[in-house]
Amino acid sequence: MLDVSHVTKKYGKVVACDDMSFHLDPGSVTVLLGPNGAGKSTIMKSIIGFLRYEGEIRVGSYENKSVEARRLLGYIPEMPSLYPNLTASEHMEFIARAYRLKNYRQFADELFERFELSEKKRKFGDELSKGMQQKLNICLGLLPQPKLLLLDEPMIGLDPHAIKQLKELIENMRAEGRTLLVSTHIIDSVDMLWDRTIILQNGTVRANITRDELDADGRTLEQLFFDVTEGVERGDMAHSEDAEAQEA
Repeated sequence: MLDVSHVTKKYGKVVACDDMSFHLDPGSVTVLLGPNGAGKSTIMKSIIGFLRYEGEIRVGSYENKSVEARRLLGYIPEMPSLYPNLTASEHMEFIARAYRLKNYRQFADELFERFELSEKKRKFGDELSKGMQQKLNICLGLLPQPKLLLLDEPMIGLDPHAIKQLKELIENMRAEGRTLLVSTHIIDSVDMLWDRTIILQNGTVRANITRDELDADGRTLEQLFFDVTEGVERGDMAHSEDAEAQEA
């Protein structure tokens, strides 16, 4: 569903992404882990088409910046970017029109109910608390029901009820055959969700491993993360050709 091939992104002399390659299967949840500055947000923004880069990114069989790919892609950014003069309901209508959605209102109401926004429909974007803005941000990303959804630090700012609802929706989307890439640096927030994890450090892929492979290796996700990022790396760390290609 997603192929990232030899992607490099530089900001001046700083290399944010250094020859990154990985593949995501349909109907899977991949967790993108890494310390601050590892390149998580940069590769996410490259996939969604916000940044220029060297290399190739394809969504299905389409180049990621093509119209066809954009119809399949969804994105929930780390920081909400709401219009102060639109209400919560008008934000949803704006997204529906942008994606040319039909018969979306029932699903929009379901999302509002799940994230306790039903009483906030008429509130303007700048009238919502930060937590409510993040909930609306998530609803806007979920409304088009994309085939590939990127979530950048989605749990930050959410209360326990909203986290539970988001995790349930992620599991539902995976069951429906959708593909999700979740970027975070909070391991506990995604420990039970993932099928594959990709660990970044200093702009490179340091590990690319499935849950079954990690279970067979006898380590927890937390142990793997610290083994990789704190330099206790073993010869069997990379369990895929993509990861092996990225090893320093």
